Amino acid sequence: MAVWDDLVGQERVSAQLDGAARDADSLVTAQAQAQGAEVPEASRMTHAWLFTGPPGSGRSTAARAFAAALQCTSPDRALGGAPGCGFCDGCHTSLVGTHADVEVVRTDLLSIGVKETRDLVRRAQMSPAGGRWQVIVLEDADRLTEGAGNVLLKAVEEPAPRTVWLLCAPSVEDVLPTIRSRCRHLVLSTPSVAAVADMLVRRDGVEPEAAATAAAATQGHIGRARRLATDERARARRAAVLRMPLRVADIGGCLKAAQELIDAAAEDAKQVAEEIDVKETEELRAALGAAQGGRMPRGTAGAVKELEDRQKRRRTRTQRDSLDLALVDLTAFYRDVLALQLGSRTALANTDQQDALERLARDGSPEGTLRRIEAIGACREALDRNVAPLLAVEAMAVALRAG
Repeated sequence: MAVWDDLVGQERVSAQLDGAARDADSLVTAQAQAQGAEVPEASRMTHAWLFTGPPGSGRSTAARAFAAALQCTSPDRALGGAPGCGFCDGCHTSLVGTHADVEVVRTDLLSIGVKETRDLVRRAQMSPAGGRWQVIVLEDADRLTEGAGNVLLKAVEEPAPRTVWLLCAPSVEDVLPTIRSRCRHLVLSTPSVAAVADMLVRRDGVEPEAAATAAAATQGHIGRARRLATDERARARRAAVLRMPLRVADIGGCLKAAQELIDAAAEDAKQVAEEIDVKETEELRAALGAAQGGRMPRGTAGAVKELEDRQKRRRTRTQRDSLDLALVDLTAFYRDVLALQLGSRTALANTDQQDALERLARDGSPEGTLRRIEAIGACREALDRNVAPLLAVEAMAVALRAG
């Protein structure tokens, strides 16, 4: 299994990265045989890459696969084989996140600051410890603050000889112009519903019918499709969200539905926190030398407070992301209603909600459905402007009323 097999519906991007990995392998081999070899002008390899594409298209998957191919140590390469076998120690450790020369940076917070970026830049200046390249994968390059972006710019402008930066962002506009102008840009597209369904069956063992339903409901978003197909809580949460259009017949129903939507997002954030926070806290206690069940040593209060603050910011981010995901599901629901009203032959995303879709399509008008879609968009914009979530969702719920 090659490292590119996890890239769903991205054949063009896979081919480009495969070509670059081949040239990178030739360069390292040449340098090992003759000191001073340089990258030829026609090389498909470069020191900085920018992966962009819509959510769920596989930006970080592509970056990790490329990192693994760069570190590939398969003996087949010497016989003309392509790097990125997926089985050797270099590929395996890169993909599972334990390779000493592959740093994968992701954040659950709202932004990546100057301090974290400076730490990355310092690491990028080091030579590979044992691998073929020093690879930095920055999964959330769009969350760099302006100051952090300026810190990163210097490293991208003057890279170390064997360092490769792999930046991921939703769109090219989400990255500073000065940074993106120094990167080779790869654009990923949303994979087809059929391709995602096939991946769920092939890689996750999901039943074909359930895989098709999850892929259609998420419209090709790989991560969400996998979670929907494999997590009963995610399916229950989505079902509760899609009941909202049938529960906003009066003001009381609107306010109740809005509160329940906020509570569901908070519960989702709480569940994530329970899974991560306890582990992080125990790891910090062990690192600081605290005895099992005992008090923290003197002078460690600052480190504990820093961790607690970071966990609090992550819970806020998770709740916001969960709420936004619910609004995306609502938008797709009303888009299906509109398709039925207009007699469109477009495949419905929410085939498991056929009765509710037909009821709303029959009782409403296309103009009314468009207004409801606009109301959901306005709610998402309000949340981006840090409007109080409950107020924003209540205003949306009232706008969703029939009439």
